Amino acid sequence: MSKGPVLFADIGKKAKDLLTKDYNSDQRLSVSTFSDAGVALTSTAVKKGGLSTGDVAALYMYRNTIFDVKIDTESNISTTLTFTDFLPSTKTIASIKFPDYNSGKLEVQYFHDRASFTTAVALNQSPAIDVTATIGTPTIAFGAEAGYDATLGSFTKYTAGISVTKPDSYASLILGDKGDSLRASYVHHLDLLKKSAVAGEITRRFSTNENTLTIGGSFPVDQLTLVKAKLNNHGKLGALVQHEVIPKSVLTISSEVDTKALDKSPRFGLAIALKP
Repeated sequence: MSKGPVLFADIGKKAKDLLTKDYNSDQRLSVSTFSDAGVALTSTAVKKGGLSTGDVAALYMYRNTIFDVKIDTESNISTTLTFTDFLPSTKTIASIKFPDYNSGKLEVQYFHDRASFTTAVALNQSPAIDVTATIGTPTIAFGAEAGYDATLGSFTKYTAGISVTKPDSYASLILGDKGDSLRASYVHHLDLLKKSAVAGEITRRFSTNENTLTIGGSFPVDQLTLVKAKLNNHGKLGALVQHEVIPKSVLTISSEVDTKALDKSPRFGLAIALKP
């Protein structure tokens, strides 16, 4: 693949991951095994309130092809095939879900030193088409996204964004929801290894005159333990601790609390990922 600009889906992703990834108020247990032949098996169980769900996933990698299949407790089967460089500088992703085969999708990504493009088409009788494009360099990128419903004959979404990447920081600005929202985010790394970072994100929704400001950070306590925290202007506070119990086995404990309703009990989440 090229060393050009990021895909449009990656604009703003660094701040989003720091402020949302691994925060969990559910009880989750995940066990994964890997083989030298390129096969990975993962079993996941989730308990949310009084409802328990689970799934089993298998992933097989062979040269430039990845085959991924997942079966859940509701008898849904999801299959994804990924081909890298099937055509030069491209990645092709085909996905389908049973019994809801109308949810199938075919996506093609193209990478160039000065641009990247994606086209995704729903595999059903009323296909929706999503197209994205970014131009620029790994340092600065301008991008746009559009969704078109062939049945309705109208655009379902259009979004524009810009990202600026420096060795120790990352900033992005996205105009989305058909021009109804504006989201700005910033991430700053505090050390050369990029293990400590702070992030801020502000979203303005014009139709409701609502602003949401979220700030957070990620800080290593030692080589095995990581602490994350976030707070928004609506009083929602989240925190988590991740500890590598044994190599490639991470225990995550997270909690969320509404500081404006402290009489309510905080929600705790527990996630265990075992990857021998």
